[in-house]
Amino acid sequence: MFFREQAKKKAITFSYDDGVTQDIRLIELLNKYDLKCTFNLNSELLSKKGMLVRKGQRLSHYKVHTEDVKTIYDGHEVAVHTLTHKNLTKCDDAEVIRQVETDRLNLSELVGYEVVGMAYPCGGVNNDDRVANIIQKSTGVKYSRTITTNNCFDLQENLYRFNPTSHHLDFEKMMQLGREFLEFKPKEPKVFYIWGHSYEMDCGADYWVKLEEFFKLISGKEDIFYGTNKEVLL
Repeated sequence: MFFREQAKKKAITFSYDDGVTQDIRLIELLNKYDLKCTFNLNSELLSKKGMLVRKGQRLSHYKVHTEDVKTIYDGHEVAVHTLTHKNLTKCDDAEVIRQVETDRLNLSELVGYEVVGMAYPCGGVNNDDRVANIIQKSTGVKYSRTITTNNCFDLQENLYRFNPTSHHLDFEKMMQLGREFLEFKPKEPKVFYIWGHSYEMDCGADYWVKLEEFFKLISGKEDIFYGTNKEVLL
């Protein structure tokens, strides 16, 4: 792990899904506080317009334009989210490989480096051992994040079903964990992993403000490595 090589025992990383235009505002905030993030994209849905209803509100779900991917996500990591946001547990083996590996190759061509990360799409049960084994054995993906938060900083052996620490909309818990992480003096490496969707920040008038408060809290600490998922996990 890169943060181990720098003699740091703690790392913080972020992961955001879907490749929506709200990522641009999020990246501005991340860059302001020198934080690093991995963005998980569906290559066959890029440039498409859409709307979602969350918390009773209609939210923009416009995907970033294909030709802008490299520029928008420069300095961060782009990773797989499948071609068309399918629940892989409902796909046969061949479709799992196609959805993952073709997305990986498409994104690699767009950004100019080999994409090796992934986040499982869809809510509910969106991953299982069968799918994880297929991805490990038949694609170039080297890690994949679930949506199962564990409120834990421990490293995990199974990188193909990696559980995040916290979801970004659980502000109170995330801030509590952030304060605990700052005070923590671990003997072994620990990771604080936050995930979400940037469009969710439009659900509340103060959500972007709250997220920035968290960024202020956890940024700029000499004993913490701030990296992309790849830099922290691999």
